Amino acid sequence: MATAEPRPSAPGSAPGSAPASAPGVTARQRRVDVLIALGTAVVGLGLLLGLPPLDAADPDVIVKAGAYPAVASGPWLVLALALLVQSAVLLVARRAPRAVLVAVSAVPVLAVAAPTTLHGLLLLPVVVAVVLAVLRAPLARIWPALVAIAVLVVLAEGTVMYTAYGAGRNGVWLGLTRSAGQGFLQAFGTVGLPVLITLVVRARREVRAARTAEATAVDREADAHIDAAVSRERAAMARELHDIAAHHLSGIALMSAVIDRQIDTDPERAHEGVRQVREQSTAVLEDLRRLVGLLRDDSPAERAVETVTGIVDLAERARFRSDVRLDVRPAAGVGDAAVAPRPLGDGVGPLAQLAAYRTVQEALANAALHAPGSPCTVTIDDRADDHLAIRVENGPATVPALGSTPAGGNGLRGMRERAELVGASLQVGPTDAGGWTVSLRLGREALPTPAPPVATTQPDPTEGPR
Repeated sequence: MATAEPRPSAPGSAPGSAPASAPGVTARQRRVDVLIALGTAVVGLGLLLGLPPLDAADPDVIVKAGAYPAVASGPWLVLALALLVQSAVLLVARRAPRAVLVAVSAVPVLAVAAPTTLHGLLLLPVVVAVVLAVLRAPLARIWPALVAIAVLVVLAEGTVMYTAYGAGRNGVWLGLTRSAGQGFLQAFGTVGLPVLITLVVRARREVRAARTAEATAVDREADAHIDAAVSRERAAMARELHDIAAHHLSGIALMSAVIDRQIDTDPERAHEGVRQVREQSTAVLEDLRRLVGLLRDDSPAERAVETVTGIVDLAERARFRSDVRLDVRPAAGVGDAAVAPRPLGDGVGPLAQLAAYRTVQEALANAALHAPGSPCTVTIDDRADDHLAIRVENGPATVPALGSTPAGGNGLRGMRERAELVGASLQVGPTDAGGWTVSLRLGREALPTPAPPVATTQPDPTEGPR
């Protein structure tokens, strides 16, 4: 025996209980629907009660006897009941807009059984239904219903006009023509004009919503750009801080270990080491002060940009803590040395030169930390016209390494980030001899072609003056 599957209940309701309201309709929307229906009924009944006294009180308006139905008479009660029915149907205009349009428009057709001068008041709920439908549903979905209510309005109002004015005085054909014309005018005022006005209002609303969405998207994009810029700046600051701390502090640690062994055996070298430690400490403090100055807004920060030429001084300062050898291969002159060789690193941008300096600085710090006592060679090859090659290679460790911090690996990552930032090529890895090598290749900007030397003709001393 098959059993029916239980339907899932709404969140927060008891199992098996009926939903409290139709899906998608909020309590606020229900209150709005009730207010619209109530307002339509109040306005319609108010006009039904107030129009006859207002016309009677105006001396310029001649009211014929029997033009308006008496209050509580049969035709008056028909109109009042029709207005209440139409207003009640408007309560479900949000859920079934097309059905509401047809239902509200069919009531005036049924009310032609009691034709009166106030029959046109029944078009007020029709206008309200048209406005609500066009505001809430696409026009392509409800246009058949709009055509149907236009036909119903023409039929109802034409019948009322034909019955009110009759055909005995004007003839049947003329009465039908006038009634049809009045019906089409009523249909345009009841359906066509509200549709046009509502479409304009909805278009303005959609434009306003689109502008708001665009402004929100622009704000979010700006926030995303700001977050990305902040992240890039934080990464750059982290690289600078790591390079500064790793280079200077590892040198201080190595020199302190050397000084500890030299205090008793070689006091003179120990004093020299202490001076080196003091210089390194001063350098790291200055670099940190400049780095912090970049983050301050109250005073400008002065920051010296390191260059490829500074690598020579960097290698010279590192010789005290380890065996560092420097091999500089500058560009040769042109011809018989008539044109001087270009400066070291010429054609390499300042950001790329800073990346090269920091890469060598980090490589020397890693060599001193992980392979103390091993020889290290820094090679600067500036002979090619299209690139600058820098290589730092150290041999295997001859004494136990000092170790590394638990968060190791930031040095190599910083090297790769700098290389990617300037479009350079970086290769790192162990050597066959058990050491480590770091190779950086920087592209060079187009260099101007040097002008060839001007050849001068020396006069032959054997020839006389011409």
